[in-house]
Amino acid sequence: MKEGIYQHYRKEEQAFIDYVLEQMAYAASRYCPVTSYFVTPREALIAQQLANGQDEVQLACQGGLPGAERQRLVFYPQYYDLETSDFQIQALKIHFPQKFANIRHGSILGSLLGAGLERNRIGDIITDGQDWQVLVDAKIAPYVCQNVTKMGNVGVRLEYIEPDQVLSPQVLWEDQTVITTSLRLDTMLSKVYNFSRQRAKEAVLGGLVKVNYLEINRPDFELEAGDFVSLRKFGRFQIDAEEGLTRKDNIRLKAKVLVV
Repeated sequence: MKEGIYQHYRKEEQAFIDYVLEQMAYAASRYCPVTSYFVTPREALIAQQLANGQDEVQLACQGGLPGAERQRLVFYPQYYDLETSDFQIQALKIHFPQKFANIRHGSILGSLLGAGLERNRIGDIITDGQDWQVLVDAKIAPYVCQNVTKMGNVGVRLEYIEPDQVLSPQVLWEDQTVITTSLRLDTMLSKVYNFSRQRAKEAVLGGLVKVNYLEINRPDFELEAGDFVSLRKFGRFQIDAEEGLTRKDNIRLKAKVLVV
């Protein structure tokens, strides 16, 4: 059965497929909800595809705010009345001396990882341009508040906040239609950012590109719907969906590009 599923996905995604199938089986056999760690948009898409057509188990995704990039999955029996608390997400406000210092996404994430947290226990890190908040696994929230007291060289204090206090992030995505001959990583970078494919290739080989938060060094890496691509100093984009072929048999894609 698994081999039939694996053939539709990348080899490096097989471990996640196994994880999802195990969680669905557990929810079905124990008749109880099962909550995942925080997943990437690509992983959420895979989970939705695997859950489609399942009679015994349903899937819901939530990240603690509308349009969250990183979300937790809950697999649950059909009869179960899902509640927000099942996602086990806690929002934390980051207090710091705003008049004298500033913090950035990188310093926040680095401090959390430096405190021993796994990346998949951390959700979105958001700002409205002034204040900063982070979504985390509710089980580790007490540890985070107690042990994370510095971000970079800035002293901080983390505080629990209610869901209705979560910020509306200052992030702007622009819809873009992309016409391309292939879904190769270097080709897509060239199309989205309007520079040569050679320059895109050099960026990939130079370690400047990540796909779904993992550094990829292969210019010929094939992208798929749901993939997040980041290019250092340029920003990020997501392949939203394929929209068929043009008259010249080129691929038409819908992408979301981060406006920076």
